[in-house]
Amino acid sequence: MFADLEQRCLDAEFDATFPATGSFSKKERKGRGYWYFQGYEDGHRYSRYVGPADDPEIAARVERFRDLKADFTERRRMVSALKAAGLPSPDAFTGDLAEALWQAGVFRLRGVLVGTLAFQCYAGLLGVRLPAAHLRTGDMDIAQFHSVSISVEDSLPPVLDVLRQVDASFQEVPHQADARQATAFRNRKGFLVEFLVPNTGKDEYQGKPTAMPALGGAAAQPLRFLDFLIHNPVRSVLLHAGGVPVRVPAPERYAVHKLIVASRRRGDPNGRLKADKDVAQAGLLIEALASRHHYDLADAWIEAWSRGPKWREALADGLSRLPDTQWELLADAIRRAGGSQKQKAEDFGFPKSGSAGATEDRNDF
Repeated sequence: MFADLEQRCLDAEFDATFPATGSFSKKERKGRGYWYFQGYEDGHRYSRYVGPADDPEIAARVERFRDLKADFTERRRMVSALKAAGLPSPDAFTGDLAEALWQAGVFRLRGVLVGTLAFQCYAGLLGVRLPAAHLRTGDMDIAQFHSVSISVEDSLPPVLDVLRQVDASFQEVPHQADARQATAFRNRKGFLVEFLVPNTGKDEYQGKPTAMPALGGAAAQPLRFLDFLIHNPVRSVLLHAGGVPVRVPAPERYAVHKLIVASRRRGDPNGRLKADKDVAQAGLLIEALASRHHYDLADAWIEAWSRGPKWREALADGLSRLPDTQWELLADAIRRAGGSQKQKAEDFGFPKSGSAGATEDRNDF
């Protein structure tokens, strides 16, 4: 049912964003094709970015978009059934906010929902129950690659206007390094919406906001390791109203990234509590992925481990925080996947012996 809902939500997104009075066209940029939609609004022609031409799901909808009909009533019934079955959902305010940003185009422009809200989406994707204690949040984080933001030639409406459609008390939070720019927006109750961008350059850019042309006037906060997290995101649905289609990190990347982040919480005033939550979320996803998706989990770990000494140091620290059972599941996934590719697990931070002896070897590690 969750997979069916996801499909229907994507259909509904096309219905809402691309009316039948317009048309699609393909543009070539740096040797790669992208779909754009040309339409008319208030007598003026506009162009909207759709997505890569080599995405088969988008290409299929471009072919038949005139025949797509959203069925909100049926989607809402499905959302209610999935919630009743125990899948997590956001509170009404957070759901309304995500829906407003979706309708404004943030996920169409390849924004990626990250953090605990993204974690909620993995229950339906992986077919698991997630403990409520690890699903609570008071903020919303959205990430986008800078290269995407400057290349799509499209933008959200003014993002503050979008947020104020849900709550008029939202205000810009001036950035500490440059008060002329805002990477975050807060309402009267303290709910924070923040935009993030990977920092793959020099450390001097770490604390400075980055201009993001596609984000409706918002800048973004650069963060290390974020490029790993949001590479090749997946589609999912927030269980709110008739379903809110979103893009979230691949669950295996989320799990590995959370182990990295947990090791870097020392400077945070609430760092210990946040690190515990990071490790708990990583461990739950490792449990869900280790049996049927161990190749994906192993690939994500090996990619991160291979990125250099700082990455390995952070991964080793995060790994040491996992409970024994989850550590053993991850170790076994690396061994099984690595063995088929003639790669040695010990080259990626794991001892030589099998999972049965992992606890003893872990102490040495």
